[in-house]
Amino acid sequence: MKRVLSVMAVMAALASPALLAVASPASAQNAGQIGKAQSGASCAGCNLFQADFSNRELRGKNFAGARLRQADLSLGSFNRTSFAGGDLRDLNGFGALFSNASFVKANLTNATFVGAYLEGANFAGANLSGVNFSGAEMSSARGLTQRQLDGACGDRETQLPRGLRIPVC
Repeated sequence: MKRVLSVMAVMAALASPALLAVASPASAQNAGQIGKAQSGASCAGCNLFQADFSNRELRGKNFAGARLRQADLSLGSFNRTSFAGGDLRDLNGFGALFSNASFVKANLTNATFVGAYLEGANFAGANLSGVNFSGAEMSSARGLTQRQLDGACGDRETQLPRGLRIPVC
């Protein structure tokens, strides 16, 4: 009987909400914020981790300071959108349109911008370590330095501002 009671006590303790919260994985994203942003709302400072924005038109939005790590923006349109100061590590921007977008002081480590249109985009102070710009059009991009591009890569089709070069991937 004592043993049955101790087993029941352990089971009751395991079912306690406090222990379940500790045992459950932390929410990596905010579904409400993702849904709001996918519907076209600006979402500065939001947690949009791994959000799917592929093939969406979200022009002129404010995602400054947002966490877009591992988000998929492929083939979307984000012209005049601010990603300033955001966490965009491992972002997929394949073939997307980012004309006049702001990436000022954003962390773009290991992001992919293969075939992206980045004319007029501002990269001042952005971390471009490991970024793939193969085939990207960015001849009028602003705020780029040779030091930033030395940590990124591209190919012969990558169009850069005059006087800048990029290592081949």
